[in-house]
Amino acid sequence: MSMYLTKTPEFVQNFFPNFTWKIPTNEKVLYLTFDDGPIPEVTPWVLEQLNRYDAKATFFCVGDNIKKYPEIFDSVKEEGHTVGNHTFNHLNGWQTDNVAYFHNVRNGARMVDSDLFRPPYGKLTTRQVQFLQRHYRIVMWDVLSGDFDPKVSPEQCLTNVTNHAKPGSIIVFHDNVKSFDKLEYALPRVLEHFADQGYHFEGLVAKNQEDSKPLRKIA
Repeated sequence: MSMYLTKTPEFVQNFFPNFTWKIPTNEKVLYLTFDDGPIPEVTPWVLEQLNRYDAKATFFCVGDNIKKYPEIFDSVKEEGHTVGNHTFNHLNGWQTDNVAYFHNVRNGARMVDSDLFRPPYGKLTTRQVQFLQRHYRIVMWDVLSGDFDPKVSPEQCLTNVTNHAKPGSIIVFHDNVKSFDKLEYALPRVLEHFADQGYHFEGLVAKNQEDSKPLRKIA
């Protein structure tokens, strides 16, 4: 049995109202997100798939990967996608000293130049939440594809999304090597399935970018 829920229950979302779980709307729009990149083995392929449907998404990037592959990170932004922070070293907040974690988050924020933040594994302590929510828009999710789970088949990864996504859902995929066999199967089919139903796909907006002004640096 998996240790996570494919669909985040409403009571959990309501219990943590300062997190962004989904975007309230009646419009047929979905918010695809991709964690852990950018990497050359997967991220350019993801961009190709999104481009086929004129779909925009949000990439929660690991700062160290941006440092290694700046040209791929630039291509994500150039193609009109939103970028967010996934820490500099993909740290688990439950296993990291607060001060070290805050510095790592800040270093990641400098690399992406965005106040969108998703904690790796979705794990933050209460103290970390209290500090970070003053500086960042903490983005969680409404639907987990499960592409990171070795026990989940590519077919199940697809149905996890198609069975649970609703207008305004924030959906998690991963542009990393470990998840690619499932992502390669599920992503094109998710795009096709929802596009056929009249959905479109948008990137999330940073709270300091709501009027499309350039993002400020977070010191």
